[in-house]
Amino acid sequence: MKQDRLLAKKILRLESQAVSQLAKRINRDFERALDLMQNCAGRIVVTGMGKPGFIARKIAATFASTGTPSLFLHPAEAIHGDLGMVTKQDIVIAISNSGETEEITRLLSTIKKIGARLIALTGNVKSTLAKNSDVVLNVGFEKEACPWNLAPTASTAASLAMGDALAICLAKRKGFREEDFAFLHPGGSLGKKLLRVRDLMRRGKQHPVVRGSATVEKALLAITSARAGSCTIVDQSGKLKGIFTDGDLRRHLERNGVSILSRPIAPLATKKPLTIEENKLAAEALRILRDRKIDELPVVDRRGRPVGLLDVQDLLRAGFV
Repeated sequence: MKQDRLLAKKILRLESQAVSQLAKRINRDFERALDLMQNCAGRIVVTGMGKPGFIARKIAATFASTGTPSLFLHPAEAIHGDLGMVTKQDIVIAISNSGETEEITRLLSTIKKIGARLIALTGNVKSTLAKNSDVVLNVGFEKEACPWNLAPTASTAASLAMGDALAICLAKRKGFREEDFAFLHPGGSLGKKLLRVRDLMRRGKQHPVVRGSATVEKALLAITSARAGSCTIVDQSGKLKGIFTDGDLRRHLERNGVSILSRPIAPLATKKPLTIEENKLAAEALRILRDRKIDELPVVDRRGRPVGLLDVQDLLRAGFV
């Protein structure tokens, strides 16, 4: 119905206004909140009651996923013993639009006794919560997005946006990187997109490397010992000269029989194979393997020396294929 569409648009406008107003309030208090959290030796403890509690859970999760140890504390459970989770090294972020939520205000004196610092996200900068906080961030708004100005809608949207701003700015201050995000999200599709070749490649004993003068038999023993599908061939200076794969072995056996086992491996290897550097995205390595229909990709440093081997099986285990 047209009436539904009009109401939906009004709701979205009101919520977007509540969020956009926050940009004008980013001031020294926001920086002070970041200073506290950056110097925090403990965790970021986020608390809120009711709908703000769900927002608090999400904010805590965002801090954790961007490299800042964090947890959600239910205020009702806190006053029945869970305050033991809070230490004097922690920073508590309390979310309450009115700043007078009973379950929140009952925590304040104990938080002070514990010694934890307190950051308030509230729409009432003169509230009990605000007066007892080290830093107050104003997330107030003109009215809720619901027609009765009752259901937490614009207020929760504003609190969530402010929490995201705090978490991301803190992550940036702390030098959080794409690689760190991937490390903390090993099971997610986002993390996989950010994995580097070095995170998956075979190295050390799992990466067979032989000189070009080595016999095919010696190379096969190295491949078997490493449980790999190929071995890397290097020259006297340690630079990559080629790769010897299962496919190379089958082709030469068909032509020359087992007599190849005693021959030097260099003339039988695939020369100038495709390579990749270890800091490249694993997704790029997968594209090369697929496009060129190969199973192994030597990993080299900037001097052309092999530092690892990426096998399609490694990508399979990581869930890329």
